[in-house]
Amino acid sequence: MTLAIVLAADPAAGRSTEPSSRPTEPGRPIEPLAERLAAQWRRAGADDVRVAADLTELADLVAAATGPVLVSGADLVAHTAVLKHLATSPVGPTVALVLTDPPAPGQATVREERGQVVEVDAADASGVFGGALRVGAADLPALAEAARRAADGGPRNAVDRLVADLAARGTLIFAQRVRLLVAHRVGDEAQRAAAEAAVAAVDEDRAELRLSVKERDDFFTTYFVSTWSPFVTKAAARIGIGPTGVTMVSVAFAVAAAVLFGAGGRPALVAGAVLLYLGFVLDCVDGQLARYTRHFSAWGGWLDTMADRFKEYVVYAGLGYGATHAGFRYGWALALAAMTLQTVRHMTDTWYGALHDEAARRPKVVSADAGGIGGKLNAASTRVQADTGSVSYWLKRTVVFPIGERWALIAIAAALVGPLVALVAVLVWGTLAFAYTGGLRTLRARWMRVPVMATVDAALHRDDGLLARTLPVARRPLLLAVFGALGAAGTLVWALLAVHGGGDLPVWVPVLALVLLLGAAQGSRASHDGSLDWLVPAALRAAEYLFAIAIGVAGRAPAWLIFGYVLVLTLHHYDLTARLEKRQSAPPLHAATLGWPARSVLLAIGLIAGYASIALATLAAYLLVVFVASVVLAWVVLPARARGGVRSPG
Repeated sequence: MTLAIVLAADPAAGRSTEPSSRPTEPGRPIEPLAERLAAQWRRAGADDVRVAADLTELADLVAAATGPVLVSGADLVAHTAVLKHLATSPVGPTVALVLTDPPAPGQATVREERGQVVEVDAADASGVFGGALRVGAADLPALAEAARRAADGGPRNAVDRLVADLAARGTLIFAQRVRLLVAHRVGDEAQRAAAEAAVAAVDEDRAELRLSVKERDDFFTTYFVSTWSPFVTKAAARIGIGPTGVTMVSVAFAVAAAVLFGAGGRPALVAGAVLLYLGFVLDCVDGQLARYTRHFSAWGGWLDTMADRFKEYVVYAGLGYGATHAGFRYGWALALAAMTLQTVRHMTDTWYGALHDEAARRPKVVSADAGGIGGKLNAASTRVQADTGSVSYWLKRTVVFPIGERWALIAIAAALVGPLVALVAVLVWGTLAFAYTGGLRTLRARWMRVPVMATVDAALHRDDGLLARTLPVARRPLLLAVFGALGAAGTLVWALLAVHGGGDLPVWVPVLALVLLLGAAQGSRASHDGSLDWLVPAALRAAEYLFAIAIGVAGRAPAWLIFGYVLVLTLHHYDLTARLEKRQSAPPLHAATLGWPARSVLLAIGLIAGYASIALATLAAYLLVVFVASVVLAWVVLPARARGGVRSPG
C-alpha cells in the first residue's frame, strides 16, 4: 500500500508553507494547497493520503507504513501527472523531484550524476529539490529517523531538511526531472497564480505522449522510429493493449523475419526486412506505452530485456540458415560469431554502466592522473554528451553500434544483398565498435579506479557454481579470466584447422584449455577490487562460449546444435545481467545451472568419450528446462505465494 503525506506547515518558520487563501472569483476562495495536493496524490495512485501538521507526526506515520511513502511540502504547484510520474518512477525505490527553478531561501539544491542525487547543497548544483519525494520501503526507517532529527527545526523548509538528511546518510536517491510538464514551488500568492497559469497552459495528455519517447536515443530510433511511433503508442493505449502484449507481437514479427531470411529469395528477404523494422518499432512502442500509461513492473522490465536479445539472436539464426542454404558453408559460423560477440559486448556495457553508477555515488577525489589521458577522455565525453544534436554527439552515439543501427543494417543489407552480407556487416561494425568502446572504457576505468565488482556478489555474476568454490583461491581474477578465454580461443582455432584438414583434435588440446579454464575459476573467491575487474564477467562469457564452440567443432556436432547451446547460455547470462540492472536477487534455480566451470568439464568429458553432440544437446535441454522453471518460479509461483501470505491472517 502506498501512503502519501503532505506536510501542511513548516515548523522551522513557524508558519504554514501554503499561501493564504484568496478569492479566484467573487465569493469563491482558493483551495488550500495542502488539500489540493492531497487530492492530487489520490489521483496519482496513492492508496492512503494524510496531511501531517509537523515532522513528528510525519515520523509516526512513516514508522507505521509498510509500503512506499510519498512525501511533499504544501508549497508545490504541479500537474497531477508530475506526481504520478514520481509515484510510479521505475528508476529506483527512492526518488526525488528535481526542478530547474532558481532556489528560494530554505530550499535545497542538488547535484545529479547519471540520474542519481549524489549531493545536496553542492557548490556545482544542477537543480533544486522539487519539494516531493518517493521513499522505498527499505529506506523508510532512514526517513522516520531523518524526520525525528529534523523536527527540532533548522534554517530551511522541513521537506528540504528531510532530503538533505537522507542524502547525507548515504541513501541512494534517484532524480525525477520535470520535462514538458510544469512544477514550481511557490512562496506567495503571486507565485502561486503564475504557477497555476503555467500548469493550465499545458495540454497534459499531449505532453505525456511526448514524454513517452526517450529524451535521448540513438540516431536511427530518433529520426526513423520515434517520429511516428507515439501514434502507435496512443492507439495501443486506446484499444487496451498492454506493454507485454506489444512485446509479444514484436517477438512474433522478429521470428517471422528470421523465417523469411532463412527462406531466401528477394521477395522473402524484403518482406523479412520490413517485418524486422516493424518489430523494432514495436520494441520501442512497448517502452513508450509503459511510460505513457505508467504501467511499470519488474516483470515487464525483465521481459523487455530478455525479448530484445532473443529476437536479435533468432534473427542471426535465420540469417545463418539463409546464408548456408544459399551455398555459403560457414553461414552458421558467422551467426555464432555475431551472437558471441554481441553477448560479450553487452556484458561489458552492463558492467561499465554499473561502474559509472558506483563512481557517481562516491565522493569526488582529485586524482594524480587528473590531467592524464583517462581524465581528458572523461572530460571530452562529458562535453560531447552535453552538446545534444551536434555532429559529434550523433557520431558518438552511432559508432558504438546500438540496437537501432544494428537492426537497420541487418534489414537493409539483407533486403538489398542477402543474409551473408548482413552477417558480415554486423560482425565488421560490431568488432570495430567493440574495439573502440573497449579501448576508451579501459582508459577511463583506470582513471576512475572504482572496484565495482567488489560491491556485488561476484561469484553470482561470474556464474561460477559449486565447482569453483572447491578450487584453491588465486589472485588477479581478470588475468586468469583472460588466460582462460585465450586458451578457449586457441582450442577453437586448432579444432577448425583439424576438422578442415580431415583430422581429429588431439585430446591434450581441450584438456589443456580446460586446465586454463579451471585456473580462471580459481579467481572466484579472490578480491575483485581492481579498476579493470569489471571486465571479468565478459571475459568468462567469452571463455565459456568459445570453449563450447570448440567442443562442438571438434566433435563434428551440427552447427545449428552448437548455436542452440550457446543461445541457451546467453538466455541464462542475460537473466543475470537483467537482474543486476533491475537490482533483483538471483534466479530461484541458479544453483541448478551448475556454473560455467562444471558445464565446461561436462562438455570436455563428452568430447573425449566421443559423444560431443549428445553432451551439447543434453546439457542445452537441461539448462533450458531449468531456465523456464526458474522464470515460472520467479514471476508466477513465488509472487503468488507472497500475495497469499499477505492476505493470510496467520
